[in-house]
Amino acid sequence: MTTTEARPRRRITSLEVLCVVLLLALVGQNWLAGALDVPALRTGATVFVAVCMQALPFLVLGVLVSGAIAAFVSADALRRVLPRNPALAVPVAGLAGVALPNCECAAVPVTKRLIQQDVPASVAVTFLLAAPAVNPIVLVATAVAFPGEPAMVLARFAGSMGTAIVMGFLWARFGRLEWFAERAMRRAPERTGSRWAMFAETARQDLVDAGGFLVLGGLTAAALNVVVPRSWLDTLGDQVVLGIMVMAVLAVLLALCSEADAFVVASLSAIPLLPRLVFLVVGPAVDVKLISLQAGTLGRRFAMRFAPLTFVVAIGCAVLAGVVFL
Repeated sequence: MTTTEARPRRRITSLEVLCVVLLLALVGQNWLAGALDVPALRTGATVFVAVCMQALPFLVLGVLVSGAIAAFVSADALRRVLPRNPALAVPVAGLAGVALPNCECAAVPVTKRLIQQDVPASVAVTFLLAAPAVNPIVLVATAVAFPGEPAMVLARFAGSMGTAIVMGFLWARFGRLEWFAERAMRRAPERTGSRWAMFAETARQDLVDAGGFLVLGGLTAAALNVVVPRSWLDTLGDQVVLGIMVMAVLAVLLALCSEADAFVVASLSAIPLLPRLVFLVVGPAVDVKLISLQAGTLGRRFAMRFAPLTFVVAIGCAVLAGVVFL
């Protein structure tokens, strides 16, 4: 008697849903233009499209680099080039974030892998914070988003690198390995299979995840430019301390991808540069999705201690960098 294996049911992914929505929008664009012929909606749509179109090339480049690192660069390679002295290894790990760019989501499993390869935890958390914030893709995107403001790029680099290094040294002094979950310490088996298949799958998944956050950021930027009264934004412009705190909290809640966040915050032209710099430094270091990822990957005890301290350190480093460079 022969048996036939049941074929697995094909799942519809969010990427396919997005393609269908875009196709319907193209087919019905004339109807949509007439139905949404409202000045406020036209302004919001312009802001949304501008933010997404400017950020999309950098987002695609970022996920391609992230996929290549996941497939072709092992955590062992980074471990071998790190100095044995933690005092030297922490700043070197920060600089490694320039050479090995990762998005925030991809940096979390890389950090777990480093810890499993017996890399000091202080070095791993430094890389966790530096990789998504100081890599060339993010810095070039910031330069494009803020034309005529080269100091913004320097300030973002200094604030983000300072956050990573300070947190690394703080962990080396006060951190404890027992705060990590047991699964984060257990050595993981080597992944097998085609590296190109791993590259394609990682890049696809990162694009789907980050693309959703880009759309959310674009919609938020459009809403802030249309719905929020101009007087509110002027208040943030007049009260720098309030603006810094509001933008820091907004960075945590929006959870934007670091390749796209500069284009979103650049559209808020009524807010001074310093609060917007705080947004750019805090966002890649701590936000709601990162807290969730860190809790699930590295352990809840780690995330509940690491996230609040990182939030405070990131604000302090951003303000200091802004005072020096802006």
